[in-house]
Amino acid sequence: MKAVVQRVSRGSVEIGTDYERKIGEGMVVLLGVNKSDLSSHAKKLAEKICNLRIFNDENEKLNKSIIDIHGEMLIISQFTIYGDCRKGNRPSFTDAAGAELGNKLYQEFVENVSAILGADKVKTGIFGAMMSVEIINDGPVTLIVSIENEELL
Repeated sequence: MKAVVQRVSRGSVEIGTDYERKIGEGMVVLLGVNKSDLSSHAKKLAEKICNLRIFNDENEKLNKSIIDIHGEMLIISQFTIYGDCRKGNRPSFTDAAGAELGNKLYQEFVENVSAILGADKVKTGIFGAMMSVEIINDGPVTLIVSIENEELL
């Protein structure tokens, strides 16, 4: 499981004219699920991201987590994170989870984050939908965070 984590001053997602979710200060997480991922990966990655110290303290040092600042998180499913561009010019997505597993683990990740931050602090897109995502990166601070099988031993 892999995520692109961006510290934001605000973010939003729109799907057509009927669906819009917005957050203020916090994180936008673009989440990719690998075909070999497990529920344990969703739990471990949620804990890791919620505890990342990427927010400034009173001395302008990256010492606070999203928990510490009572921030919000916008979580967007994005299978293209597992796009392999090593051969040719068209990405291969053979490592990305299929829709059933991808949605299951995406939902589990959202539930794990909600349990840590509180459901009112978590907003999402819709799995598999075409979305317009606005990310106002603060810093900018952007990290790639992944959990692999060997990290769970």
